[in-house]
Amino acid sequence: MMTDPIFYAAAIPAVIMVGLSKGGFGGAMALMGVPLMALTISPVQAAAILLPILIVMDIVSLWTWRSHSDTRTLTVMVPGALIGIAIGWATAAWVTAPMIRLVVGAVALWFVWRYVVQRLADARNGGERQPHGHNTTRGMFWGTLAGFTSFVSHAGGPPYQIYALPLRQDPKTYTGTSVRFFAIINAIKLVPYFALGQFDATNLSTSLALAPLAPVATLAGAYIVRRMKPDVFYPFMYFMVLLAALKLIWDGAVHLMA
Repeated sequence: MMTDPIFYAAAIPAVIMVGLSKGGFGGAMALMGVPLMALTISPVQAAAILLPILIVMDIVSLWTWRSHSDTRTLTVMVPGALIGIAIGWATAAWVTAPMIRLVVGAVALWFVWRYVVQRLADARNGGERQPHGHNTTRGMFWGTLAGFTSFVSHAGGPPYQIYALPLRQDPKTYTGTSVRFFAIINAIKLVPYFALGQFDATNLSTSLALAPLAPVATLAGAYIVRRMKPDVFYPFMYFMVLLAALKLIWDGAVHLMA
């Protein structure tokens, strides 16, 4: 088990922020986990330590949001996610996490910009844009990207949100569906992570030491989301996507320039 107190000074806030996100708070906080822990250890080891903790958070979130989900979203996105994980596994030796973060961050930034432009147009026209319907091709594409980026750097949130947020589901339905989607992804990721040798005794024991924080932070995030109205929830979620996009672009650019 890791014993360096400096590591835990970074890891404990990281786990808390990821837990709040897993509870339904969404956005940039989930992306802070690996970078914060990577201040003291390698990003690869940070991702390996965090994955079992994510599984614990998924279990808590699945129970918390057990009555809320949209089967259609899962039907169109999960097959793509499986393809994305397979691509991530097959290209693990060639594709770098900074490159992926930069690309995903740029796409997410464009997504938020499009949302802002649409809202301004709606305000001028005196109406509100109708929610998007499901589209299998779009769902497969963004599901594949979510699975791939989740495997490479635990950054699958923005691609999922690009497809799911325009559906404008009830906040509880949106959260419960995203919880199921990423629970499936994280469970499947265990197999290639084991195959790549990421789960040694040190990493697993460190995950176990940090795991008690997972349910507390996750339940706190769920408590907040349950009390948010849609007209507050959706602008907040787009703002969190903006923060996530900026964080991904910053991380990717800094590492690539270095």
